[in-house]
Amino acid sequence: MTSTPTRRAVLGGATAFLAAPALAQQAPAPETPRRNIAGFRRQRWQDHFDAPGQVMLVADTKARALHYWNAAGGDHRVFPTSVPRTPELTRLGFTEVVRKRIGPDWTPTPSMMERNPHFAYIPPGPDSPLGSHALYLSWPAYAIHGTHDPRKIGRLSSDGCIGLYNEMIAGLYDMVPVGARVRLI
Repeated sequence: MTSTPTRRAVLGGATAFLAAPALAQQAPAPETPRRNIAGFRRQRWQDHFDAPGQVMLVADTKARALHYWNAAGGDHRVFPTSVPRTPELTRLGFTEVVRKRIGPDWTPTPSMMERNPHFAYIPPGPDSPLGSHALYLSWPAYAIHGTHDPRKIGRLSSDGCIGLYNEMIAGLYDMVPVGARVRLI
């Protein structure tokens, strides 16, 4: 006859294992970024901007997350994103939202045309790589935009832009005015 361990025996064994000095868990080193349950690194607007007063966005390309703070700095939201495929396509630093568009069209950049001469202009609609909404940055050809392909979110999949689910960019679009401060890290 086989015996099944009781809950008390299992918990007691686990407690003994965790209490063993040689196997004790160590706290993460101070340089280890703190992460929430979704795996996003925790960000504070104070680490990126001098003062509130305008909407602030931080696109964390390593964690593949976009952080939003309202103009008072109190409302903080995090959105999963797609990010550039390579470091060469990734522009980091400070910029701002200079234009917004619902139903953006897409025109390939000269470097995209160099890589693939078959690329062509795509009007607004389900084939547009920019999805349903776009927040254009002061850097030419860079935007925070939606995507009609949700498989791209959470991946290295763009040519430099930050992509969000269409539903999320639609909500963000309403909260972010032209002039919002943006930092890509």
